[in-house]
Amino acid sequence: MHELVITREGFERLNKELERLKGEGRRQVAGRLRRAVSSEANLAQNAEYLDAREEKLRLEQRILLLKGRLRSARIVAPRLGNGRVDPGERVRVREVTSGQSLELELVGQLEADVAAGRVSVASPLGQALVGLRKGQIAVVDAPRGRFGFEVLAVEVPARAA
Repeated sequence: MHELVITREGFERLNKELERLKGEGRRQVAGRLRRAVSSEANLAQNAEYLDAREEKLRLEQRILLLKGRLRSARIVAPRLGNGRVDPGERVRVREVTSGQSLELELVGQLEADVAAGRVSVASPLGQALVGLRKGQIAVVDAPRGRFGFEVLAVEVPARAA
């Protein structure tokens, strides 16, 4: 998938982050800058001021990035009842060789978080799983070799149902 997609929940999560950064985040950085300016006359040698300025730059870059991505992303929803793996759905898979089971949620590129079990539809595993049904096997070429993942179940998360 070359198109930038995002689930409704991911869009809302990133939009909340954007609003928080634009409000509370900017206020916090502005406060740090005010304190740093008042603490020392020579700003070029004021480490606290320089650090706060860097933080402001990172904050503004993140705000611009989120605005651009949210503006260009297409919201996708699971296609309920079709039995196929779609973005926004939870998938239970079993790695064929090891037998290890995983529960994943297929999400857009902006919301992937492996630690939270959210895998991007643009990742090799995500690409291999999209469109499969229960019992089918996804073959994934990874740096450590080729892996097969059998689809055990396809479920719509409770919040999307």
